[in-house]
Order: sequence, then C-alpha cells, then structure tokens
Amino acid sequence: MNRPTLLVPPFLALLALLSGCEKNEPVAAAENTAPDVAVAKVARKTLDRTLTVSSELVPFQVIDVYAKESGFIRQLFVDYGSRVKAGQVLAILEIPELEVQLRQDEATIRNAEARVNLAEREVQRARAQANVLHLQYDRLANVVKEKPGLVAQQEVDDAQGKDLAAAANVDASQANLQAAQSDLQAMQAKKEHDKVLFDYARITAPFDGVVTQRYANLGTLMQAGTSSSTQAMPLVRISEDQKFRLVIPVPESYVPMIHVGSPVEVRVPSLNRTLPGTIARFSTDVKEDTRTMHTEVDVPNPDRSLVEGQYAEASITLDHKEGALAVPLAAVARNGPETIVFVVDGSGKLDARRVTLGIQTATDAEILSGLKEGDLVVTGDRGGLRTGQMVHPKIAAEAKPDAADPAKEQ
Repeated sequence: MNRPTLLVPPFLALLALLSGCEKNEPVAAAENTAPDVAVAKVARKTLDRTLTVSSELVPFQVIDVYAKESGFIRQLFVDYGSRVKAGQVLAILEIPELEVQLRQDEATIRNAEARVNLAEREVQRARAQANVLHLQYDRLANVVKEKPGLVAQQEVDDAQGKDLAAAANVDASQANLQAAQSDLQAMQAKKEHDKVLFDYARITAPFDGVVTQRYANLGTLMQAGTSSSTQAMPLVRISEDQKFRLVIPVPESYVPMIHVGSPVEVRVPSLNRTLPGTIARFSTDVKEDTRTMHTEVDVPNPDRSLVEGQYAEASITLDHKEGALAVPLAAVARNGPETIVFVVDGSGKLDARRVTLGIQTATDAEILSGLKEGDLVVTGDRGGLRTGQMVHPKIAAEAKPDAADPAKEQ
C-alpha cells in the first residue's frame, strides 16, 4: 500500500536552513579567529654550557741559551730545526785563559802537597825529639826522688825545660801542618772552581726541544750571560714542542666556574683537528685592564704536528647536567625581574607562567620551577598574544644547535 507523500512548503524549508546557519556561525567564527602558534614540549635533556675562546699555541717552555763564560765558538753542533735532548752539547767554546788557569792551579796544588809532606815529617821529628827529652827528664826526676842530693837540682831543671820546649815544638809543628793542609784544600777548591767554569765551555740544552732560532756562528765571541755591563748575545733559542700551552683569558663572570682538571676541547682550524685537554692552571686573579683571568690548558703534541703560533679554539665545559627539564631558549621572555613562559593548556588557551631558570645553553634553558614535563610552551612570535586567548598550537621543528654559544668569546 502506498503511503501518502508529505509535502513541505518551500518557505518552511528556507526558514529551517537559515535557522541552522545562525547557530553554527559563532563557533565557526571563533575557530577562524584563533591564531596558529609554534609550540614545543617541555622535555628532559642533557645540558652543557661551554665557553669558547680563541687563543694562540705557545711552547710549554722556551729559553734563550747563553754562555756562562766568555769565549770563541770552536764547535757548533745545532742549527735551525735541530731537535735536542736535555744535556746534549750545543756548542764548545775556546777559553784559553781558563786552560792556563787550570794548569797553574795544578802546579800550585803540587807545591801545597809538598809543603804538607814536609810539615808532616817535621811533626814526626819534633815528636821523636820530645819523647827523648821527656824520658831524660823522667829518669832524673826519679833519681831525685829515690836518692836526694845525688843529682844537682840545676841539672834537673835544665832537663825539665828541654822537655817543655820539645812539647811546645811539637805543637808548633802540628800547627804548621794544619796550615799547610788548609792551603792545600784552598788550592784544590780553587781548581774545582776553575774546572767548573771551564766545563761551561760546553754549552748544553736544558730540556728536550727544538732549536727555533740561531744567533751565532763558528768563531763568534760569546760574552758571558752573567755580566750586566755587556750586551750578551744568546747562542740559540730552544722551545719545548712536545707539549704546548693554550692561554685563555677567561671573562670575570665565568671565573667561579673554572676549575683545575675541567675538560677542554681544543680545535685547531688550520689542521682541522680536535684535541682533548684539561685546565692545568690559572692565576686566581682578574686583571684590572681586561677583567679576565689568565688560564692555561696543556695540549700534548706527541706527533709534533702542532707548531708555535697556531691559533686554536678552546671550548671549556662550564656546566653539565643530565636529565634537566628544559625548554627552547626562544620560549623564555623577560618581564622586568620576572621570567615568563607562555603555556598552551589542553583547551587551547594561553597561560603566562612564572619560571625559575637554571643552566642556559645556546638553544635551551633549564627550568627549575613553574613547568612540568610535557607542557606545551610557545616558541614563536609572542607579539599580540595575551593570557586566556584561544590559539592553535603547532609543534615546531626542533632548532638545530648553533655553532656559537652565548658564552663564546673571540
């Protein structure tokens, strides 16, 4: 059986359509006016803050080698680029005056030894004579005791006087011997002194290194480097190149974070090499003119690929923290003394949060309080945004770390 068809008047259908459009217009308008904002999730990361400073490699030790005594260069064993070991002979000087002085010292010592031998024999003679005279006196003294009047007292007194004189003669000869021995020791000391000076005719290297400069040639008269009245010229300059110093002027604000043993990454652009190192020492004071602290990094150079004067970049790790709650640095805004981060809640509304920051790197900042892991923070342009505003959050691509650190100093 056919059902009757219900006919709707045209004006009623039009009225229903217009009514539906009026109800959907406010929602559609709100959705269309909410702006898109770039956001990032609060996540845990490993944060490192570094200070990068460019400096110049200098030898660990460098010294100009002078002559201790004046003389002519008789032999020269090194030249530019010669590698030397500690104690190796660099040159031999000709010093005729010292050679003559050593021969004179030897002759003087022989004379002093002869005087000592003569004095020793004199002491032996005096002691022998004193013993004879002492025995004579003892015998006369015993006779006087046993048989008084048998020997004249004058004879006894003469014997006693000779005995005392002989004893005094022994003392005098012993004094002469000691004087002769002292003279001999003085002559021997003078010879040792002159021999030490003559040994300085052999100029040696103080440490292992390389000759970077040569100032003299064969036959050159070398002045004694100890004389302040002459313009003494060095023989060579030696640099220790098995280890270099990298001197870093650390700005005053980073001084509290500098510690001996802290890791340092040393990059040498000319060699396209990166070497590990550590902070070896620092001056513990800040220069008034530059407001920096003298800090040194020891850079080993076992293969001697590094050379003096090369530039290097030292990156010092100032802070290191694993599992830190972090946000992109672009999400952080300053509002006077406060630090503000815009957060998008689950309903799409903006909320301004006060946060406390910790470590800051080139791209991220540590959040100590105010946020939790997983929150969405605004990283794009915050101009025109206000608290409570509806937005469309769009997860932004994570920014790549910049090669430059905010703490980088050139």
